[in-house]
Amino acid sequence: MRKVKVQDAIGQALCHDITAIMSDGFKGVKFHRGHVITEQDIPALLDVGKNHVYIWEPEADEVHEDDAALAITKAVCGDNLTTSGPTEGKISISAKVEGLFHVNSDALRLINSVEDFTIPCRPDFTPVSAGEKLAGPRIVPLVTKRANVEAAVAIAQNAFPVFSVLPFKPLRSAVIITGSEVYDGRIQDSFEPIMRKKLQRFHADILGVTKCRDDVDMILTAIEGYIRDGAELILLTGGMSVDPDDLTPTAIRLSGAKVITQGVPMQPGNMLMIAKLGKTMLMGVPGASMHSPITSLDVFLPRVFAGVEITREGIVGMGVGGLCAACAECTWPTCYFGL
Repeated sequence: MRKVKVQDAIGQALCHDITAIMSDGFKGVKFHRGHVITEQDIPALLDVGKNHVYIWEPEADEVHEDDAALAITKAVCGDNLTTSGPTEGKISISAKVEGLFHVNSDALRLINSVEDFTIPCRPDFTPVSAGEKLAGPRIVPLVTKRANVEAAVAIAQNAFPVFSVLPFKPLRSAVIITGSEVYDGRIQDSFEPIMRKKLQRFHADILGVTKCRDDVDMILTAIEGYIRDGAELILLTGGMSVDPDDLTPTAIRLSGAKVITQGVPMQPGNMLMIAKLGKTMLMGVPGASMHSPITSLDVFLPRVFAGVEITREGIVGMGVGGLCAACAECTWPTCYFGL
């Protein structure tokens, strides 16, 4: 592009948007890219502090900010995303459906290492609603070298998709509540309404809620029954501490399930247990879920309903950001906890 005085630019097309903040309250684009400058535009350009404008030189080995943003956006976007723009060189990438936002963080780091390229986004594994803005590709200058665009696009294509939204699936789910004091009616159960609300958040097909004594065989029978009914997720509440008579983890192990973790580096919810028996996920719910609005359970449930594989290796890295700040008003997931 070429810089010229506004008085010498009559008849030329702008190669970038010109924004302005006016005394009458106007704030936005005063002249759009492609606008052909007329003599009548000169005072208005001078009024917004533009003594020079930039004119496009098509033979130059450069790519305009809008075109660079469009190129990288096409390369990074996978399923269930929608875009708008470019506006002032920026494109908005938003969720098309409710689900779990997933980012190839390594690839994004490489793209942001390419000269002039910047793509900020929401954290990986953030639960999102349809319409939420997730990322905003943009280059810093008005133009960048064509080689930069080609390098960024190649990284994105090799790692495709860099961004996607994994829709939640309405899993067939069940709840097993353990505790002789609850089974015998000595105390009122508090877990069922909480677990139902958490499952309904993902439109789960709730097969049922079963109460069991602190009896391994009784808990195992309940697990086996729900698996025969086709349960894809079973939440087991109660009996998850380290007391000798807390038998839920024992029952999960004796069911034949492969234990992914017993305990996570997160508070509240240290005692979360995650296991898999065939195609069924079993989750031992930490007692903190009764009194804390958000625990480790709430971090992992979206991943389960989105079909994300949960691994021990992924869990051990969650200590950073795993301590909830216990804010007076919980705003999760618009905070760092578990993300």
